[in-house]
Amino acid sequence: MRGPVTTPSPDAATPNLTPQLTYTERRATAEAELQRLDALSARYANLRAVVFLAGAGVALAVMFGRLPRTGWWAVGAALVTYIALAVLHHQVFLREERQRQYVQLNTRGLARLGRGWHEFAERGERFLVGTHLYAADLDVFGQGSVFQLMNETATRAGEERLAAWLSQPADVAQVRTRQAAARELLPRVDLRQDVCVEARAVAKEKADPGLFIQWAESGPSLTGIRWARPVAVVLPLLTLTLFVLGQLGALPRPLWWGGLLAQLAVVVLTKPPLRAMEELMSAGERGFVRYAPLFERVERERFEHPELRRIQSGLQPEARETVSARLKRFSFLYSFVEFKRHQFHPVVHLFTLWDVHALFALERWREQHGAQVRGWFEALAELEALSCLAGLAHDRPDFLWPELVDSGPQVHARGVGHPLLDAPVPNDVALPGPGCALILTGSNMSGKTTLLRALGLNCVLALAGAPVCARAFTLSPLHVLTSMRVKDSLERGVSYFYAEVQRIKAVLDAAEAARGQALFLLDEILLGTNTRERQIASREVLRLLLATGASGGVTTHDLSLASLAEEHAGRVVNMHFRDHLEDGKMVFDYRLRPGVVDTTNALRVLKMAGVPVEDVPPEPGAPHA
Repeated sequence: MRGPVTTPSPDAATPNLTPQLTYTERRATAEAELQRLDALSARYANLRAVVFLAGAGVALAVMFGRLPRTGWWAVGAALVTYIALAVLHHQVFLREERQRQYVQLNTRGLARLGRGWHEFAERGERFLVGTHLYAADLDVFGQGSVFQLMNETATRAGEERLAAWLSQPADVAQVRTRQAAARELLPRVDLRQDVCVEARAVAKEKADPGLFIQWAESGPSLTGIRWARPVAVVLPLLTLTLFVLGQLGALPRPLWWGGLLAQLAVVVLTKPPLRAMEELMSAGERGFVRYAPLFERVERERFEHPELRRIQSGLQPEARETVSARLKRFSFLYSFVEFKRHQFHPVVHLFTLWDVHALFALERWREQHGAQVRGWFEALAELEALSCLAGLAHDRPDFLWPELVDSGPQVHARGVGHPLLDAPVPNDVALPGPGCALILTGSNMSGKTTLLRALGLNCVLALAGAPVCARAFTLSPLHVLTSMRVKDSLERGVSYFYAEVQRIKAVLDAAEAARGQALFLLDEILLGTNTRERQIASREVLRLLLATGASGGVTTHDLSLASLAEEHAGRVVNMHFRDHLEDGKMVFDYRLRPGVVDTTNALRVLKMAGVPVEDVPPEPGAPHA
């Protein structure tokens, strides 16, 4: 049971609190409640010690004749009192654990407001696929990724749903629906944290309901011993009747041993299928039965948006019984199976055929509800993923919800910044229609690649239904395609250049498959070959991409590529970043400017790193920046 105080009172009461104040106050409230519960736990511990010592003292006094035998009643009363205190003390332990989770959850919230989120353990590396066309390049998963920042899911299913949303763009209708649902969840910090705490309070690690879903959908396990079900009802009663009649002299006394031997035969014959079912079910029980309070918390929330009501309806079927009630029913039935761990189980099972009754009851539960289990967890997973979108909006109040348009490809971004940086420098980017491109030139470390990543990652967030780091952001449904962090592979015998060629081919194929509804982002392509062939090949790759109707951006140091702006007037635009010297040091302002860069800094960067290079005067008309 949860304590009377868990988190600060309703979120709507404090709509103007900053994220910093929200998490600080909620953590302080949880810490104060935890201190109160610690004191209460200490009192229960002292009372249990007093009752135990008193009961033990009375028992010894009776045993040694210092007190009459009626003193055993006092010992019994002490035992009952001790058990009651132990039960109450256990409830306090559970409430303490929940408060610790609230403290941890709000500490994580504060960490997300700075750079502390980089220390979060769940980074989503398992969702990285080498052939994915943007996840690795844009830091969607892995260390320092947007997944690491956003992920506050309660179950593995919720984690997988969030990862799926970040890995695949949604259509306009889906994005708008997710945005509206996440907006409603944004101020509901109580609900979002309660869902996480209810899950974490019962599992040291994030539970995976997959094994239990597998059991629920696997079909009947006890078909081969259906005969045992009526036998388990009739035979123990018959044996008991024979025993009673034998004691009364109505029948021969040894006759009841025949019934007991028949029960022993049933135990032997049913043991293999019962054990197989129990093992399969027990493998997934932890990820399922203990989540009843979590489902119950969602069921009692009042939602306004149709999408949230749809999700909630998946947890409240048309039948009278809610999902949480069904899970509690399963938990109750499973408790009979857990009796098998008791030392007296073999005797009880022999005399009552206990396991047959318990497992056939669970088989009935599966027949009634097994086909619905996956849907319950999918509904919960969707709510968890929406809560992560809402959490990002809550923790980044300067982010905004992007606007979606149907026709494209197009992206209009005003004041766009990289969503993973603490203080990104905003820039304006416009790709107004099909076949448009930005050619970005600039000195080293000036911000070219960061701008591409900022644009790409904000598009990924927008098409997942999340807010973006910009002052204004409009885009159409599109596929983000990148070539930035190409790696060679000794294992596959692939050189850097050929690995880059393969990546570019994949980008071209994907752009064609998307019929031009794509955003390509290419960073310094084809570096693994000589300058002349790189210039020719780069121009040809860009021409092929534009021919598909896709739009995007390319960074380059080859100024000859900038001449494409003249060939595609109005659709290809040259932009650049630059640096300047202040007191002999390079200074970057990371501001995007029109035109082609006219400065270089490669030698200065080498000198900064301590490489003793000599100054080389630039060649007249040199085509490199």
